Parts: sequence; C-alpha cells; structure tokens
Amino acid sequence: MLGSFSGTTVPALLNSTSNQLYLHFYSDISVSAAGFHLEYKTVGLSSCPEPAVPGNGVKIGERYLVNDVVSFQCEPGYALQGHSHISCMPGTVRRWNYPPPLCIAQCGGTAEEMEGVLLSPGFPGNYPSNLDCTWRILLPVGFGAHIQFLNFSTEPNHDFVEIRNGPYDTSGVIGRFSGAELPGSLLSTCHETSVYFHSDHSQNKPGFKLEYQAYELQECPDPEPFAHGVVRGAGYNVGQSISFECLPGYRLIGHPVLTCQHGTNRNWDHPLPRCEVPCGGNVTTQNGTVYSPGFPNPYPNSQDCTWLLTVPVGYGIHLNFTLLQTEPYNDFITVWDGPQQTAPQLGVFTGSSAKQAAQSSSNQVLLRFRSDGANGGIFAIHFH
Repeated sequence: MLGSFSGTTVPALLNSTSNQLYLHFYSDISVSAAGFHLEYKTVGLSSCPEPAVPGNGVKIGERYLVNDVVSFQCEPGYALQGHSHISCMPGTVRRWNYPPPLCIAQCGGTAEEMEGVLLSPGFPGNYPSNLDCTWRILLPVGFGAHIQFLNFSTEPNHDFVEIRNGPYDTSGVIGRFSGAELPGSLLSTCHETSVYFHSDHSQNKPGFKLEYQAYELQECPDPEPFAHGVVRGAGYNVGQSISFECLPGYRLIGHPVLTCQHGTNRNWDHPLPRCEVPCGGNVTTQNGTVYSPGFPNPYPNSQDCTWLLTVPVGYGIHLNFTLLQTEPYNDFITVWDGPQQTAPQLGVFTGSSAKQAAQSSSNQVLLRFRSDGANGGIFAIHFH
C-alpha cells in the first residue's frame, strides 16, 4: 500500500512500482465534504543504475528496481567503508539511497577471529609514506597464531614488519623483515600477537599480505600428584595460574603460585614446589601433628630440631606420641612445659614405645629432637 489519506492535507507525490494502481474511496453516513481531485500520468519503471562493485569486494543482488536492496562484502583483510546495504529509491529519477561503499586496507586494527588476513595499507597497490601501523591478533587463552606471508615487498632496511609475541611494544620480537624476500612461516606462543609495520618518507612498495590461523597451545606439565599437599587452580593452559598448599605438619619449599608461561615448549614460570617436614619451627594451630624430618621417610642423621607449640592463653597442650621409632637413648625427644629449656621437663622420649602422652600446664610447649650419626628412625606427635 502506498498510503491511506483523510482530512484536508494534500498528500505528497506518489509513485507506483508496477503497471497497475488500485484506489479505494470510502465515505460514511455523516458529514459530507468536497472530496478529492487527483491527476496521474504514466512514468517509466526505470531501474536504478547498476552500482559499482568496490575494488577487493563483491556485490550481492542483481535486481535494481524500486525498493530492491543490494549488499556488499569485502575480501578478507579489507574493511568496508560506507554502507553495506543500499536501496533503490522511488521517484521520477531512480537513484540509490547511499553511494556504493569502498573496501580499504587499513593502517592497523584488531583481529579476533580464529583465522584471518592482514594487509599493508593500499595493498595490492603501494603503501603510503610515513606509516606506523599496529595490528593486534586477539585469540582465546590457550591458542597461538600460525602466521604465513603470501606477499612481501618493502624498501630494504628502511620499511619493515615486526611480529611480536604479545600485545605490547616491549613484547618479544619473533621476527623482523624487510626487503623482497618472502619470510617463512612463524608461530606465536601467546594468545595475543602484534604485527607492526613502519614506512619512511622515501620509496614505497606493495607491502605485504599475510594469513594467520589459531592453533592450540600445549598445556604445562600436570603437577599432580603433589605429595603431602593439594593443588588449587582451574587449568594448566598458557597464562593460567595454580597454587599449592601443604598438609598440616609440612612446609612448602618453593613458590606457592605458578603461572603457565608462553613459549614453544609449555612450562611453569618456576620449578614445582614440594612439601617437606621442617626441622623445627613455630606452630600456632590449636591442634595438629609434629612429624620427624623427612617423614614418612626415616629422618636424616645428626638432626637437632626445636619446635615451639603455642595455643591461646587459658589453654594447655596435650601431646600424644602416635608413632615413635628412634634409636634408643641416642635419638630422643625432650619436652618442656614452657617456651624455654629452663622450664620444667615433661619427659624425654626415645626407643620404639608409642602411645605415650604428656600434658602441659601452660599454653606453650617446647620440643627438641636430637639424633646421632647413625640409624635413622621416624616419629609422629599429635597435639591438641
């Protein structure tokens, strides 16, 4: 329907889009008016002129009559400048509502697809002078970019392309290329890759065309099983971090948080930590276990270890020797009822008798373990 009109306002000029026009007039039983007077004339149903196809682009749609729509797409690597859809306008002179767009190779940008094409500005024509362009390839974490140059020609030594393994100007350079030799394929080992292009004020060349495709990076080595501790974290992909915690009675040796590094070979940024029984220390938990150094393996020779157990004021400490296997008289554990060796002794424990117990009269207990140069053993002292 071209329109529905009532009242006293004269409608605007109307144009049909076919060789027939249907008019319907309706009046009710009430007020009468002067009605209407219209004139019509035949006009040719000419089509809009065929729109130009942008260089490095394609046109979709072969009908150019009134209200027909034509759309445009650019080839990979080019950005559409203008309107992607244009419509043939009604009127005595047929025209499109917008001019056809252009397909431009831009100076820099961001590519987030899993594969794509990057072009120097003006490609396949010569690039302009005095350019500094940066493209960033942003892929999901755990993926790198496989980069393949299809065309390459720059002014030797003066105009160049740099591929950087990361998003920053300071990120490591994978390769820097200049001249007419086609570079080989490259692998970035980061989910963010930068492509930087520089041209000076002198000679201009066709530049470059490259393709990139995402590839899955390996995971870092699985840290499990982590002896005497637990590993916390979501995954082992590049850029992800995990943390380590030791079970009660053990101490973490190494870094508690590791991050999976970028690189051709996946690895953590620090060696895997380990959990070991410390030779002494300050213990402030209200209950737990003191183990012999090296537990569950036999303790080393010539040990001299001191533990200070401290619980809140108003509480005492109950010790229970759940495991005791030491060289009699030569390897022994001394317990004092206080924080120093001048406090009263609660006992000296040696040999292989277990299930022995001691109880303090204060909130602190001092334990000292000494072993000689032979015959290791093992012990575990539970306290609460």
